[in-house]
Amino acid sequence: MIKYIGSKRVLIPRILGTIRALPDVHAVLDLFSGTSRVGHALKRAGYSVTANDHNTYAYALACCYVQADRDSILHDAQRLLRELAVLPPAPGYFTEVFCVRSRFFHPKNGARIDAIRERIAQLSLDPDLQAVLLTSLMEAADRVDSTAGLQMAYLKDWAPRALNDLELRLPHVLPGPGKACQIEAIDAARTIAADLAYVDPPYNQHSYMGNYHIWESLIRWDKPETYGTACKRIQCKEYKSDFNSKVRIHRALADVIGALRAKYLLVSFNNEGYVSREEMEALLRHRGQVLVIEIDFKRYVGAQIGIYNPKGEKVGKIDHLRNKELLYLVSKDDVALKKVAAMVAPPDGQLGLF
Repeated sequence: MIKYIGSKRVLIPRILGTIRALPDVHAVLDLFSGTSRVGHALKRAGYSVTANDHNTYAYALACCYVQADRDSILHDAQRLLRELAVLPPAPGYFTEVFCVRSRFFHPKNGARIDAIRERIAQLSLDPDLQAVLLTSLMEAADRVDSTAGLQMAYLKDWAPRALNDLELRLPHVLPGPGKACQIEAIDAARTIAADLAYVDPPYNQHSYMGNYHIWESLIRWDKPETYGTACKRIQCKEYKSDFNSKVRIHRALADVIGALRAKYLLVSFNNEGYVSREEMEALLRHRGQVLVIEIDFKRYVGAQIGIYNPKGEKVGKIDHLRNKELLYLVSKDDVALKKVAAMVAPPDGQLGLF
């Protein structure tokens, strides 16, 4: 899967262990699905999963990793990926914007991305099959990018991987049903019922659309006007999420938490976010008792590399490389929470029941 700030890859065993410890959980709503890494793991574990995200690239990932049925798409996906892999390069919008006007990708790979994306657009495919091909292209491009993991800026010199050849691979699509949605979180909370809702919202001023604007433009293929050195799509200026606002995030979270149609809530939030642990616990207590699991967590790669100005000069100092990820499990069934607390107490973290 693509490099992603806030990825829960290393936390998935803890998340799955917590959910498995709960009684009568069959249907799960992943409200802010992102790369669908958690939704994919839940589907693999046998849960009925609905993955939701308002970003188009995230919706494509959810269609691939949660909604698509491997048995239905495998033959056609393999055939089409073989055909796409041998298309001759054809430089176009992607090459001009992200390889010439900016340097996120080497032009040799940009020209292949252009050719493959144009061909996918021409094929008029079943939506799930198209999502699998687009995910394959997105992940192939991610493996040859020249960034520190975010698309806010590119590296001064080519990353070694950027000189590799683009390689399409079949994503790890799972057999069986699932569902992907692309609606705002508050609308999903009001309309989608589940036994458990997994809530992993943005936690600071950085918009995921801004951080991953290239994927948004690649999947939409609307060839938008751009601005700035990073060639962001104009929409990044126009779209303002309440979850990226220090002033509005508390109200937005309260509205979503209050609207969710689920017996259990599992909320993941970072201790560096706009909402403190005390504030989050106060919001969640309106839904029941709160079990808090505190986990030591490595900060994202950009923080480890350091802070640089547009000239590539290192500025400022890194004051810490680790933070805390907080998992909040919420239910009115305090007996179930106490049982979970006894089962999932982390050896490398702290746990509290409030």
